[in-house]
Amino acid sequence: MTLRAALALALAALPVPAGGLLAQEPAEDAEPVAESRQILVMLRMPAPHYRPGARYGGRYDDKAAQAARRRVAAGIARESGLELLEGWPMPLIGVDCYLMRVPEGQSLEAAVAGVSRHRQVAWSQPLNSYETLAAPAQRDPLFLAQPAASEWQLAELHGVATGRGVTIAVIDSRVETGHPDLRGQFSASRDFVLGRPGAGEAHGTGVAGVIAARSGNGVGIVGIAPGARLLALRACFERRGAASCDSLTLAKALHFALERGADVINMSLSGPADPLLTALIEQGLARNIAVVAAFDPRRPGGGFPASVPGVIPVAEESLPSLPARVYRAPGRDVPTTQPGGRWYLVNGSSFAAAHVSGLLALLREERGAAATPALARAAGGEVDACATLVGTSRDCDCDCSVSRRVADRRD
Repeated sequence: MTLRAALALALAALPVPAGGLLAQEPAEDAEPVAESRQILVMLRMPAPHYRPGARYGGRYDDKAAQAARRRVAAGIARESGLELLEGWPMPLIGVDCYLMRVPEGQSLEAAVAGVSRHRQVAWSQPLNSYETLAAPAQRDPLFLAQPAASEWQLAELHGVATGRGVTIAVIDSRVETGHPDLRGQFSASRDFVLGRPGAGEAHGTGVAGVIAARSGNGVGIVGIAPGARLLALRACFERRGAASCDSLTLAKALHFALERGADVINMSLSGPADPLLTALIEQGLARNIAVVAAFDPRRPGGGFPASVPGVIPVAEESLPSLPARVYRAPGRDVPTTQPGGRWYLVNGSSFAAAHVSGLLALLREERGAAATPALARAAGGEVDACATLVGTSRDCDCDCSVSRRVADRRD
């Protein structure tokens, strides 16, 4: 009997949630998503000014200034026949972002164009939708063998770095922060999805586990960067096995990640190009934050945000005919954390991107925050994790390079 078969038999006795592992419904049973009648309106913030001996004048968290700007937004909504729903300050890009509903019978394009002409509006745009890129989860029991353990020689890499001192923002669905393989790995957890409370969700919990599941605790798996700290930022919600996000929830999470000084931002999702999200991502790239996104071959340019210059696009290794700029990483039969304190196999470019986010954390720890995130590739285009972190050659393989690096540290 093979090791894999033995593990499968041993784990088959574990209790399984009703409906099977992850209890996913067939895609054809999913509820149709109604067309969004909502748009985003970016209201210009006044230029910053300072008062001697005082804090920043006109801060976005100044209640009086905030109320004044909301009154302006409410007036614009009334003039345009729209309903003001909520607002969110985004001072890093100089705007207040307001969500407005367009009434039935009025075209979204006309509403966006009309509002954009207002002198106090920087721009307006539709509320775009995004999807995470996980293939349907496998319904077999968890295998303990992680692809990165052999392909990336993960144990050897952890002799050099574990991601200590690096903060990774996981912008995704809700992470089960109390999972036994994730407990204690978070510096913050925030929910930016309104009106959808609940327990941990599969996609976000799985991505977090690939990146930073605990090491040496006697259970489950080992993350690529178990020494890193995570920001669990819920911008997506799950329904019938699929996770969805929108422009505003993602923008809130991105802004939070920038404010909290994330070193790496993982966005295992894809959708249409978006001006607001682009502005925030470019702000992050300007701060030397590494932004990693899942590449979607079904969308032009691999989808957004993978198509943004400077963002690191990643796809799972088995996908054919990928552009040369796309990095390949493990994304098939990956065991990872799941809600309910469990572990299951997952598939998809979402989890390939999570591998690369973890590797970048190792690189940041080893070479410092100023290091340019340059990833080495094998002959087939797959990420060569060992060459990325410690460098290898014909005369010195991964074991040799790691030994030399450890010896250099001791000296």
